[in-house]
Amino acid sequence: MKPCSIHSCPGEYEERHIPHVVKYHGEVIVFDEVPVEVCSVCGDVLLSLETTEAIEAVLKNLGKPDRTAPVYELHSGVAA
Repeated sequence: MKPCSIHSCPGEYEERHIPHVVKYHGEVIVFDEVPVEVCSVCGDVLLSLETTEAIEAVLKNLGKPDRTAPVYELHSGVAA
């Protein structure tokens, strides 16, 4: 494992698969099971060049999504 790139963080990056959200042309696009490296302490996330290029390729050629998900907006003044 490689050490975290955040100054003073003692963590190390671990390979994981996570959801990754992108806002593209005003639309919210969710990529599921994205391979990333996540710091075990601070949670910093790194995407590889290959993963970034794969996401960009999908965005350039958006077809029908594999699944759909509801999107909720949180408006200011909403009580917690």
